[in-house]
Amino acid sequence: MSGVACAIGVNLRAGKFVPQRDIVECSLIFAVMLLMPKPFRSSRLGWLALMLTLAGFLSLQGCGRGRRRVLEVAYVSAPQAALRDQVAAVYNRVGTVKNGERVEILEREKRFARVHTASGLEGWIEERFLVDQKTFDGLQKLTRDHQNDPVQEPGVLRNETNLHITPGRETEHLYQLASGAKVAILQRATAEKQPGVAPAPKPVAARAGKAPSGPVLEDWWLVRDDQGRVGWVLARMVDVDVPLDIAQYAEGQRFVAFFVLDEVPDGDKKVPQYVCLLTEPHDGLPYDFDQLRVFTWNVRRHRYETAYREHGLNGVLPVTVTQEDFGKEGMLPVFILLVKDDAGNITERKYKMNTPIVRRVLAPGEVATHPTRKHR
Repeated sequence: MSGVACAIGVNLRAGKFVPQRDIVECSLIFAVMLLMPKPFRSSRLGWLALMLTLAGFLSLQGCGRGRRRVLEVAYVSAPQAALRDQVAAVYNRVGTVKNGERVEILEREKRFARVHTASGLEGWIEERFLVDQKTFDGLQKLTRDHQNDPVQEPGVLRNETNLHITPGRETEHLYQLASGAKVAILQRATAEKQPGVAPAPKPVAARAGKAPSGPVLEDWWLVRDDQGRVGWVLARMVDVDVPLDIAQYAEGQRFVAFFVLDEVPDGDKKVPQYVCLLTEPHDGLPYDFDQLRVFTWNVRRHRYETAYREHGLNGVLPVTVTQEDFGKEGMLPVFILLVKDDAGNITERKYKMNTPIVRRVLAPGEVATHPTRKHR
């Protein structure tokens, strides 16, 4: 008994955290001793009774600890974090947990939580390295909802990047993707920059004479990584992996999406032909893309040429690419764009390519319209 009391005294003098269960055990020991008559306390029979009482109590405690009272389930959001044996300035590392790992929270103290891992480790971790079940479930739902979305273009991460549940720097995130990781870009969105973040260059006005107003916005990509996980990343953290053969024709514009329409033979190789969607190189624009280009391969000159170009689109992702039978023309590659009108209504615009000619495919009763070219 005196050994336990002394140990606790040393811990208190050292300024270390004393687990509440140890204090409870010591209190019960004192209580049992005080309840025993003084003559009985000094006899062998008295000490035997005390030892049996303590043995029964510790046995019950052991059963309780085996069951573990779990407060909640959490997940590690840091790349990795150390588990401590105690909450103190001086501590020992008892293990390490990694990004995405599931843990059970057993108790909390200050800004720390004592957790139990799937491998059986127990230790203290800073709560800022954990996210709750709601965040995990949100990312799982996002993954399920977009697991079959068509890829608009591939990308490569410039730096380590968090996978957010919604667009925004301060939104919840769980997984962290490594620098150089390859991702599939699915959608685009914008979010307001948070206070304290340095402002980016203002986007060019979409219409002549109208300066941009309101909060500064930045672009976010919805991406899917090589493990099939889906989430939002800051667009400037992603380098779009456009083939160099067509990237050189960007003319200062930003590639938003590109697709292979078909391939044409040139000697002993086959060369892909592309449809590309582009926009001005600014964040926060009210559309996903406003330019369309189709690049076909000139077999005689062995180079790409622009077969079709269209400006002034108020385009929205995703873009669909397929094939369709056009009778005498045969099976031709087809791509379908989603375009928003001034009232916010989204309609489809279908195009076909019979190399090197690209034409609109009008639905029955549809009248061809030509978007107005935006002034710069």
